[in-house]
Amino acid sequence: MPVFVADSVGMAVRDGLAVYGRDRLHRGDVVVCNHAAIQGQHLNNTVMYTPIYAGPGLGMLIGFFAINVHWIDIGGITPRSSDIFMEGLQLRSIKLWSKGEPIQEVYRIIENNTRFPVELLGDIAAQHAGCFLGRDLTQALADKYGIEIFLAALNTMLDQSEAAARAKIRAIPDGEYRHDTFFDNDGESDEPLPIRVKVIVAGDEMTIDYSEIAAQVRGCINSGYYGGGRTTARVAFKYLVAFDEPANEGTFRPLKMILPGGKILSAHPTAPMGNYSQPFPTVIDAIIKALEKALPERVTGAHFGTFSGVRFRGRRANGTLFDCHDSGHGGWGACATHDGAGPFRTMAHGDTRIIPVELQESMYPFRIIEFGLREDSAGAGKFRGGLGFRKKYQLLGDADLQAMFDRVKYPPWGVQGGKEGKSGQITVVKRSGETEIIYKSKGYPLQPGDQIIVETAVAVGMGRQQNGRGNPSSAMSCAAMFQPKRQPRITARDRAEPTVSSLSSQCSFGGRLNSSPSGEETIRDAGVGRHPSSRALQNRRNPGFRPRIESGASSVPE
Repeated sequence: MPVFVADSVGMAVRDGLAVYGRDRLHRGDVVVCNHAAIQGQHLNNTVMYTPIYAGPGLGMLIGFFAINVHWIDIGGITPRSSDIFMEGLQLRSIKLWSKGEPIQEVYRIIENNTRFPVELLGDIAAQHAGCFLGRDLTQALADKYGIEIFLAALNTMLDQSEAAARAKIRAIPDGEYRHDTFFDNDGESDEPLPIRVKVIVAGDEMTIDYSEIAAQVRGCINSGYYGGGRTTARVAFKYLVAFDEPANEGTFRPLKMILPGGKILSAHPTAPMGNYSQPFPTVIDAIIKALEKALPERVTGAHFGTFSGVRFRGRRANGTLFDCHDSGHGGWGACATHDGAGPFRTMAHGDTRIIPVELQESMYPFRIIEFGLREDSAGAGKFRGGLGFRKKYQLLGDADLQAMFDRVKYPPWGVQGGKEGKSGQITVVKRSGETEIIYKSKGYPLQPGDQIIVETAVAVGMGRQQNGRGNPSSAMSCAAMFQPKRQPRITARDRAEPTVSSLSSQCSFGGRLNSSPSGEETIRDAGVGRHPSSRALQNRRNPGFRPRIESGASSVPE
């Protein structure tokens, strides 16, 4: 369930009702809201909604159809801010349309407060069309069956979802469960931020207690009570407890929350929130980890849990601005029955896909030299964690790089003895030959010829293996000391999807080295080299490319 809809949509509509009242919200009205005091998220997340009237003469207000869209740019300072007023235009329950007619003055305000007016106005038009289509379809459904039956059906669905969620909670042993970890830093200092959560199960109710979580910070990773605290609690609850129930208000009725004001998830409305969701994956994972002993069959190892932000900004040769946000996908944690999935987005996402390479290269001043799965990256265990990816860019023009990688100092954790995976990083290879590894940057200057190697983090494994002692100095000693419990049918799948090198296979998964007739070493019960999709891209970029294996890893001649 994306964090954008966990509660911010409902809060925006409630505020509109408080501002206008039912009598001043007409058919054909369209209201927008992105206000930090209401939604508690960054100002790009703008909810648009329209009233739904049905019945004879469309005389009864039966609800609202709302869509939350991340507006591409809403002004403000980039890439970081020190308060909400530096982050752009705030719109608190403002009518964009009135009785079916656009309010041109509001459109002009928006158009002249964005760096990308053409793109943004196009997105707004699509959002508006979606609201009207949803309104008309809902109205038709209500009129088909009658308003009384329609509303009764809605109430029944909410009640059924509540009953199902309460039944799931009753199956969890009563008690208090907790987990403590840290978020690396707020981007302004190097001070780690405590993420301490407690989960209280009592009968058919669950309470998430955030009393000991970090206080509001100077960096722009704060969020509000509803957009932060309630949102993360609901996402974790949906993932772990109500996983097969609809994401509606009935499902969340048994979920309570303790969250004092002034915390990183309940910040003051003037606090900076530009990167509000950065801590969310860590918070959600901490809630899930807290219930490891209560729900061992459901709790997974932590997922990679960082947005892996890779953002290029600058001007094209013709003077127009560009802003490419190409954040990464990583591995999800293993569970009691299977390997972790991935690479996917974090639990705090849901709306961004992998953009086709050809499209990116046609729009932005870089080429993508390599794109494939990250070899040997998964955390080991009876079941391994999901994989990250490796992506290499070559700059064709000047740009500034904004990076946002976390969970480096405090990487994702395993469950039931599973091992950690690798954290993510960005390696900058300057055209001079200098290299630098970065995790967070506000505006790292890049020039034509520079290369950026993005390696996304991966998830952790599940289940302790039967370990030997000491550090393996060779593949043979490693194989002798580690006898994993990974099943043969799974190692056969490892062979079919070559993402594990020979040494890693022996140390972590039980693969063995054999000699081929030519004298070269081959792999049994494990694959070698990067994923075939990566090799296909390398071949297209460099027809003379011939992969060679060195210590179980593919290397690409420069």
